[in-house]
Amino acid sequence: MNPPNLKYTKEHEWARIEGKKAVIGITEYAAHQLGDVVFVDMPLVGTKLEKGKTFGVVESVKTVSDIFAPLSGKVTKKNDELDAEPANVNTDPYGKGWILEIELSNPAEADEMIDAAAYEKHCETCGH
Repeated sequence: MNPPNLKYTKEHEWARIEGKKAVIGITEYAAHQLGDVVFVDMPLVGTKLEKGKTFGVVESVKTVSDIFAPLSGKVTKKNDELDAEPANVNTDPYGKGWILEIELSNPAEADEMIDAAAYEKHCETCGH
């Protein structure tokens, strides 16, 4: 079940928007498709992200997958716990498995993201 308080992308990223900040991760659907996550490559604090551009990589036992920025902004925090516990992306994608926190440079971009119901419909048509 995808939390209704989050916004989603069709590339399977989520964002929890808190004022001018957003916490970002990958969805449970994406984590399930990847399999057991063994490494998450994240940008450094201070890095500027551009909506729709790759900002990192998730490695699993099956594959390596790019992570796309759902919103533009500057990285203010990264989840250093994922260095030791990358499996948190699988076991708790909306909690301990968060990847980055950013300061939004264009908060209006959030309006282009989809809600949980639309994301679930999208996943039904993904055909994975």
